[in-house]
Amino acid sequence: MKNGILLVNKPEGLSSARVVDQVKKIFQVKKAGHTGTLDPFATGLLPVALGQATRLSQFFLGSAKQYRAVVTLGVETDTFDKTGKVIFRADADHLAAIQPEKVQQVVAGFAGVQQQVAPSFSALKHQGQPLYKLARQGKMIKKPPRTIEIYAIRVTAMTMPEFEMDVHCSGGTYIRSLAHDMGRLLGCGAHLSGLCRTSVSQFTLDQAHDLDMLQTCDRQTAVSHIIPMAECLCFMPLVRANAVLEEKIRYGRRLLHQDISSRMDNVPQNGCIRITGSDDRLIAVVKADNNGSDYNYCCVFAL
Repeated sequence: MKNGILLVNKPEGLSSARVVDQVKKIFQVKKAGHTGTLDPFATGLLPVALGQATRLSQFFLGSAKQYRAVVTLGVETDTFDKTGKVIFRADADHLAAIQPEKVQQVVAGFAGVQQQVAPSFSALKHQGQPLYKLARQGKMIKKPPRTIEIYAIRVTAMTMPEFEMDVHCSGGTYIRSLAHDMGRLLGCGAHLSGLCRTSVSQFTLDQAHDLDMLQTCDRQTAVSHIIPMAECLCFMPLVRANAVLEEKIRYGRRLLHQDISSRMDNVPQNGCIRITGSDDRLIAVVKADNNGSDYNYCCVFAL
């Protein structure tokens, strides 16, 4: 069984956990996990790590993501999306008076670094309990604002009272909260009525595979769609180990700066480095320590 990441095009109505369960059955593996959840009503790119690749999830959870979102003006819900209970409806005359140019202006104003409050219906935890479980008990907990960044945002279509927008953002951004906050600024309320994730880190939706196809194709074809671990971390500098370095890693020996610098031209001062063996298989991920003289192991894989 190959270790790596499978890119799934999640259908509407399935939870991310349910998608992972189905992938486990298709590939008959015990270990699998997604690299960042999508709400059940959302669709789009869901990277699923298989086998040893589950240890790579840490490198994707905070990565940049892109979404195509549909926002409906005039209606607020308690979940900030279409699955929630309606808690506010705007006056019809007020809603009709909102000009498309104003919507464009408000949306554009969300570009940049900012503080965002997560929805009370979210998987974030409070005293060990997910917020959505507390919210269902009537306990609406607000977590402190978190710093996020919107790298790019634009309206791509508008048929009032709905509009569609593309969002490129940092990890941890709640598109539901963006929709809610936009509605508040427009004075009419709003909720997220559609969401499709189109990219995670370097992965894009056009690389993803439908569950139906994976369930019906032959095993060899299904396995061929798994991206090898070394390729998954293509954003990290690469070191190809020789026999001496492989042996050091095999026995967990101390890695010196010269062990890495002798195998690459420009050694980065910060960040992680992926190391592959003679067969181009990922064998370790390492990171320089604070003084830059040694390297610490982030992950080591069976040699």
